[in-house]
Amino acid sequence: MINIYEVNETNKMIEEQNLDVRTITLGISLMDCISDDLGGLCDNIYKKITTVAKDLVATGRDIEHEFGIPIVNKRISVTPIALIGASAAKSPDDFVKIAMTLNDAAKTVGVNFLGGYSALVSKGMTAADRNLIESIPDALAATNLICSSVNVGSTRCGIDMDAVRLMGRVIKDTSAKSDMGCAKLVVFCNAPDDNPFMAGAFHGVTEGDAVINVGVSGPGVVKRAVEKTKGESFEVLCETIKKTAFKVTRVGQLVAREASSRLNIPFGIVDLSLAPTPAVGDSVADILCAMGLEHAGAPGTTAALALLNDQVKKGGVMASSYVGGLSGAFIPVSEDRGMIDAASVGALTLEKLEAMTCVCSVGLDMIAIPGDTPASTIAGIIADEMAIGMINSKTTAVRLCPAKGKKVGDTAMYGGLFGESPVMAVNEFSCEEFINRKGRIPSPIHSFKN
Repeated sequence: MINIYEVNETNKMIEEQNLDVRTITLGISLMDCISDDLGGLCDNIYKKITTVAKDLVATGRDIEHEFGIPIVNKRISVTPIALIGASAAKSPDDFVKIAMTLNDAAKTVGVNFLGGYSALVSKGMTAADRNLIESIPDALAATNLICSSVNVGSTRCGIDMDAVRLMGRVIKDTSAKSDMGCAKLVVFCNAPDDNPFMAGAFHGVTEGDAVINVGVSGPGVVKRAVEKTKGESFEVLCETIKKTAFKVTRVGQLVAREASSRLNIPFGIVDLSLAPTPAVGDSVADILCAMGLEHAGAPGTTAALALLNDQVKKGGVMASSYVGGLSGAFIPVSEDRGMIDAASVGALTLEKLEAMTCVCSVGLDMIAIPGDTPASTIAGIIADEMAIGMINSKTTAVRLCPAKGKKVGDTAMYGGLFGESPVMAVNEFSCEEFINRKGRIPSPIHSFKN
């Protein structure tokens, strides 16, 4: 039973500490849209999305007004399009037409983004997978609401290095064709089927016809709580974060249940991830500083982040019937004011970020790199991050943004929730010969659990 103290406490979190529900994401299966005819497929996709999602945005706004809980984004995720378009789309250009249909449907229902322009290629690529991947630069240049992801590895299957090499080139081409394209493109290892956060959301083939997933976020709330533990023991710090994560997740659970009931669509999961924004006071890096670090990236950062991630999960799982997605702490550089500051003063490097990804959600996220970085180097960075995910049986991802015409120390501007980022230095030694080997890196020995 929620008492008046909890109500007042939640109101304070919303009004003073940037607590919000970051997204209601409606997952929609497009399996029943499959057709051999491209025109018919596009018509089926448009009709399915605009029918199932017609009330999503209005319902989200109604919940906001009735409960006083900000819901920042209303989004859609769909079945990976490489699967849906396999019969009808015979070329990259055909897949671009599907992307434009998805974009039109997203505009019609009024959502912020639509995710699922995706391929799952951890063990190999079909012709459709390759065509979709080849189409990504043009698809993201031709649309403004579509997000794309490619899963190139898993603990069970290993890493498809042919796909990794291809993605190095695709990221370069996407950067050349669209200023914002790379901000909407993620490369995954162990991608979850129920992630509500963009740009990596897609509706997994294990999901039902439609489902409501909610992503909560409260870095400002956690920071305020951690500040009150100054000088206290690690036990007190951990208990404080756990209790705060519990309270934040209860808000997400409430919104998820309400949205599910009003839309008559099953509730899927609540994602507990601490998702920062460029706004002051809404930073994961600031939480690490509140623990006692001068800057994110200082010695002790990986330990502090591991503690934070673990306690968020422990507190959150007690507050929701179903927890899923990514659930932890995000560390996107351009989307976190504290990360931006740490990178600007040199406290945070690409190598330190890679170490941090071993213990937190996602991976190397929203990082601006010099525009002349070779495709092979980008592929090498992807391979390193995929290896961390594969070996540690966790989700890792890469969202790198080569900044056209910019060098280390310049600033890349993205705007909105994407923020801005100092262009970070990349190791200049070559990995081209390694990346050009063909085939797969096999799965680790501990993957054989049958």
